[in-house]
Amino acid sequence: MQAPTPLPQPLSVDALLHALQAEGYFADRRLATAVFLALRLQRPLLLEGEPGVGKTALAQALARVLQRSLIRLQCYDGLEQREALYEWNYAAQLLHMRAAEGRGGADTAQLEREVYQERYLIRRPLLQALQAPAPGAVLLIDEVDRADEPFEAFLLEYLGEYQVSIPELGTIRAAATPVTILTSNRTRDLHDAVKRRCLYLWLDYPERERELAIVRAQVPGASAALAVQVADFVARLRSPPFADAFQRVPGIAESVEWAKALVALDTLVVDPEVVRDTAGVLFKQREDVAALTQDMAAALLQPAA
Repeated sequence: MQAPTPLPQPLSVDALLHALQAEGYFADRRLATAVFLALRLQRPLLLEGEPGVGKTALAQALARVLQRSLIRLQCYDGLEQREALYEWNYAAQLLHMRAAEGRGGADTAQLEREVYQERYLIRRPLLQALQAPAPGAVLLIDEVDRADEPFEAFLLEYLGEYQVSIPELGTIRAAATPVTILTSNRTRDLHDAVKRRCLYLWLDYPERERELAIVRAQVPGASAALAVQVADFVARLRSPPFADAFQRVPGIAESVEWAKALVALDTLVVDPEVVRDTAGVLFKQREDVAALTQDMAAALLQPAA
């Protein structure tokens, strides 16, 4: 078996940190180290964490840093192998067989070889990633916990050896190793066999300073004071005892969207009334919007003791 071709990568964790930051993604050192090792060791990286902590955005930023195409496989309940790997273009195959019959004297074995050629193959994300030209692709297997256990078993060959088996064509191996990021919101536990083939990191909500840097970068129209208010408010919202009142606290995407909404409203100072009026930007559950009362908003806006 020929090993996939290694390709140039960032030379250090610090270089990767700076490169991601230049693309607008503010990783902490622990995350940058995990990504660096995944690149150096040519191993898939499994990121678990709450929705909205930046798992998908990391793959997008990494593709830009590495100047590779991003291929995304969005997982869902009932996802089948043919939707992830390949399927045959049955209409084109049928036309070919009818044309062969019209010519007469078609040999069955020869006809079978003709219709199962790569030109009749419809490539789905996994196969696209394996056959991507140099320097290769970044494959994002997003929300893998939404797929079922048989799909996890199907992934094992790809995750362990960067290859897949197609009965009619044989084994297809990667010419350039795809950078593979799996994400999970941990709606269920993944099988140990999947985890063993990956490097692993639990991605938590960013600390206040990193979130402030993200808001400043993503919402340049926000004043310095407004960005600080947003970062402080969301950080307190995610902390006990306030977080206990909500089913799901806002992620990074919601805090950035909230900052944009406040700018659009020409908000200079965040007050309880503004918080209540814009609660639907921060929360996506009716119960959570209702839980954010004006009194709670006032408490959250109080300076930390």
